[in-house]
Amino acid sequence: MSPRIPRGRAERGMTLVEVLIAILVLTTGILAVGRLIPAATRGQMSDRMLTQGNAYAQQKVEDLQTLTWSDPLIADGRHPAGTTNEPLGSNGQWERHYDVTTLTAPLDNLRKVVVTVEWDYQGPHTVAATTYVRR
Repeated sequence: MSPRIPRGRAERGMTLVEVLIAILVLTTGILAVGRLIPAATRGQMSDRMLTQGNAYAQQKVEDLQTLTWSDPLIADGRHPAGTTNEPLGSNGQWERHYDVTTLTAPLDNLRKVVVTVEWDYQGPHTVAATTYVRR
């Protein structure tokens, strides 16, 4: 005859109620993580748009830094003139303009150039880059 193994509470296994509660907890966790994915995607797209806007601003700053003091592209005022903007990107989603101001004495040998890039992704956004051009 083989030895008898006592059957205690530890050997009974899981009840149906315990299984249902485990499934409920697991499902709640999965749904919570599932709701984070669209938010992360929107955040990633917003960051990508900001990075591209900064690149467009920096590109224009680098172009303007190569110009001489007498170049009409860095004359005082808004460029392009009026309220128009330079469309950028394959679909014109970004727009760019820049403002030039000659500083007052004793810094009148400097022009302040502020390049502004605007776009609309889940609301309007703007980024600006500033540089100075010396006489």
